[in-house]
Amino acid sequence: MSQSAVAIPEKLFFKIGEVCELAGVQAHVLRYWESEFSMLAPQKNRAGQRVYRKRDVEMALRIRELLYEDQYTIAGAKKRLANDLRAGTKLRVVEGGSENPEDGEQPTFAQLQVDQTATAGFTPPDNVGARTMDDRLALRRIAAELRELLGLLEAETKASSSRTK
Repeated sequence: MSQSAVAIPEKLFFKIGEVCELAGVQAHVLRYWESEFSMLAPQKNRAGQRVYRKRDVEMALRIRELLYEDQYTIAGAKKRLANDLRAGTKLRVVEGGSENPEDGEQPTFAQLQVDQTATAGFTPPDNVGARTMDDRLALRRIAAELRELLGLLEAETKASSSRTK
């Protein structure tokens, strides 16, 4: 991962110019990333200006790291972020950060490394939606039922189209 850790100021909201400065990219690049990466979705205030939260800034730093430092393509970075979220990877602090969350210091994405083996207790970012284990099991059951219904509908459609020929 990155050797240079970016210190994110302790603020609730950031303007696009501040995020550009932290990430080292221009505003049009951030706007493009928003269109390509669904997990980077800053809110807009009443005036229509983008308002980034700390997690948005961290996501922008992670995207920058994947694209510029790890040399991923846009498609590759999308897949990597999606796989990390889907796999329930747990982030842990490395180099220059504390391993103990009790220290009260929040690491930046530049200080994080994905630990593929430690997935217990992972909570996805707010924009993904945190789910309890019961919610996930219920969603899996619903998905299985929907797949079964889809299969029945496809079979019925094939049968009715073969009868009309």
